[in-house]
Amino acid sequence: MQVDSPDKIRNLAVAGHNDTGKTTLVSALLYAGGVTTRLHRVEDGNTLTDFDHEEVERKISIGLAACYVPWQGHKINLLDCPGYGIFFSETQAGLRAADAVLLCVNGVAGVEVNTEKIWECAASMDLPVVVCLTKMDRERADFERALESVHKRFGRAAIPVQIPIGQEAGFTGVVDLVNQKAYQFTRDGNGKAAPADIPAALAGEVETHRSRLIEAVAETDDKLMEGFFENGTISQEDLVAGLRRAVASRQIFPVTLASGSHGIGPSALLDAVLALVPSPAERTPFPAKNVGGEDITLPGDPAGPLAALVFKTLSDPFTGKISMMRVVSGTLDGDSTHWNSRAEEAERLGHLMILQGKQGTNVQRVVAGDIAGVAKLKVTNTGDTLCAKDHPVKLGWIKVAEPAMAFAVEPKSKGDEEKIGDALHRLMDEDIALRAGRDPESHEHLLSGNGQLHIEIAVAKLKHRYHVDVLLHPPKVPYRETILRPADGHGRHKKQTGGRGQFADCKIKIEPLPRGEDFAFADEIFGGAIPQNYRPAVEKGIQEARRRGYLAGYPMVDFKVRLLDGQYHDVDSSEMAFKIAGSLAYKDAMQNAKPTILEPVMKVEIETTEEFTGDIMGDLSHRRGRPQGMDAANGSQIIKALVPMSEMLDYDRILRAMTQGRSSFHMEFDHYDEVPRPVQEKLIAEYQKHRQEEQE
Repeated sequence: MQVDSPDKIRNLAVAGHNDTGKTTLVSALLYAGGVTTRLHRVEDGNTLTDFDHEEVERKISIGLAACYVPWQGHKINLLDCPGYGIFFSETQAGLRAADAVLLCVNGVAGVEVNTEKIWECAASMDLPVVVCLTKMDRERADFERALESVHKRFGRAAIPVQIPIGQEAGFTGVVDLVNQKAYQFTRDGNGKAAPADIPAALAGEVETHRSRLIEAVAETDDKLMEGFFENGTISQEDLVAGLRRAVASRQIFPVTLASGSHGIGPSALLDAVLALVPSPAERTPFPAKNVGGEDITLPGDPAGPLAALVFKTLSDPFTGKISMMRVVSGTLDGDSTHWNSRAEEAERLGHLMILQGKQGTNVQRVVAGDIAGVAKLKVTNTGDTLCAKDHPVKLGWIKVAEPAMAFAVEPKSKGDEEKIGDALHRLMDEDIALRAGRDPESHEHLLSGNGQLHIEIAVAKLKHRYHVDVLLHPPKVPYRETILRPADGHGRHKKQTGGRGQFADCKIKIEPLPRGEDFAFADEIFGGAIPQNYRPAVEKGIQEARRRGYLAGYPMVDFKVRLLDGQYHDVDSSEMAFKIAGSLAYKDAMQNAKPTILEPVMKVEIETTEEFTGDIMGDLSHRRGRPQGMDAANGSQIIKALVPMSEMLDYDRILRAMTQGRSSFHMEFDHYDEVPRPVQEKLIAEYQKHRQEEQE
């Protein structure tokens, strides 16, 4: 479906906590719009937007997916966002490309943790929000209770524009409060219903909720408020126009209802989207900067300069890379060349596609406000802007959170060693929250993500897509060694083998440096005790020795070496001899410098509910954690603590089990601190055992 005017487009990110029925609702909307010939279900593994093998197997959404519904001469683009917190960057990307959010709230459970995160994200992007109470046909689903949950978390500006006909298994339709029409749906029908008269039994309830809606709309505009005070109401025309303005300006957040699994509510919801959600032409101009970094305005004008944001990359071993983009300004033509403002290179585009999940239909052009896909771009990545070379811009993008944890990945087969790097790179193209690379110290392949499940899914993709089977190991903790007091060291290397001998002698003093200073070397020799050309060799010998550590094989850091004195021989001295002497002086000084082992300490923030705070605090104390305080935010508790990295390697799994998956955490490096003596003794014993095994 090719659209030539932004006025005929709506862009809606369908988001919410996991298990709120988002993908099922999207499937019901597609069925109602005639895109599919039957209602596809997550349980059957045939939905258009959960097409990845892991999504089908696990029956959860993992990646952002795009589709569209043709409805009353309009094109409604739907961006199906994952609900699990570990995939929140995908949801952020979906919101960035959208003009409004359809926030799904479980009609049984009410507002949940990730619902609040999405609400905050939408607010930060100034996006209108339409709330949809889903699963209204389920046992214990309750409209008033769910609405009260929304009011408690998001305020009274969330106003119903629909109320249910029936409840739980008796939920059969909705009443449109704006147009005062009822929509009765056939259970397991095609999601369409014709408007009808409101049931007499609901007349009182309709009057109550409609009066609240009228008053709420009147309060958003001084002129409407005057008319409301004079007449006790406002006209139907003013109600419709005022409500649309209030939604666009985030003064009102309309509440709708649906049951995606039984096709109750889709056509009424699509009508509401067209009536309430602003088109790309009506939205606040998309955030953008020029090459000088100055903020600029880019209205959604098809005749304007081209600017398109790549917000998602699909990677497939057979079809290759597909870049999904939102055209913000101008018109994008197929078989054209445009400028990548990040890479500062021209990018040749082939055929343009409009997407239904992973399936694409070729179109000739895509106008401002629309969403499209392009295959096999060479230099363009997720987050990049394609624009006109003579009008370079960078469109606003999201800030992706740093990964919470990492695992070492080792190929099961030696033949897969070369394939693993390329496969990991392709996964990172698709999932912007993944990080992969080699650890410069351990030389391990590290795969980092937002949780253990996130990394396990990435490993499953490696196996299924790229036929690379890997083993997961906790990464090696980057311990360090340091000294606690100054000490003198003397290194003397003397060797006579009949011919030319080897001789070098040096005296040093080592002293502690503040944390994070790493290493310093000072040449304090006065005169020619050691010739100038040999002194760098002393430092080199110490540098090599400190990287091997002293106690347990970890790099020695945060100390200074002062080269004080030495001796040399005109014939037998050499750079190699002074290098050896330097390492011997280092080892001699270490015997009296009170060496110790340092461990990385992480700053940890855990978001949970009050019922789990006691268990979490107790568990942190067992992990040698030091509490740093607790804050309340949007009904949740944020626990802050400093915890050694070595104690956090299995935390994702433990936290999920402890809180039934209702808590999340983030951690980042804070500082290095001394390891307790019992733990040091264990590390030293393990190192000595390993050295002994190597020698045998």
